[in-house]
Amino acid sequence: MTKITSLFAGLLFGLGLIVSGMVNPGKVIGFLDIAGAWDLSLMLVMGGAIAVGFVAFSIAKKRQTTFIGEKIDLPTNNLIDRRLVLGSALFGIGWGIAGFCPGPALVGVGMGLPSAVIFVVAMVAGMVLFSQLEKIRTAKLS
Repeated sequence: MTKITSLFAGLLFGLGLIVSGMVNPGKVIGFLDIAGAWDLSLMLVMGGAIAVGFVAFSIAKKRQTTFIGEKIDLPTNNLIDRRLVLGSALFGIGWGIAGFCPGPALVGVGMGLPSAVIFVVAMVAGMVLFSQLEKIRTAKLS
């Protein structure tokens, strides 16, 4: 049941990204270009996502299991540190340059967009590099 529910949720999320224009790098870059031809239509998408997330987390905080019986494991770390701020800045810079973030990029790969494929390859390379650097950092701290 969990796999079917996950598949349905993923397909619904992907469809929402397509309908909202989040898979179109030009639309995303237009949203981020506040000094040029600013397209603030994605602000409605983000506002809707925040509203849905707020409701979902409010419900989840009061429950021990999901509606299909899986254990709920919410993050507990509220620390805003240098690593979080730098990582967020890098994410935003990458989003602004490429016009993709991970979810829409994966949908774009499924749609056969060459720019999304390039982005996902670079994203995976960055994840592998980060993983290797984390191993080195952790070894030095031990």
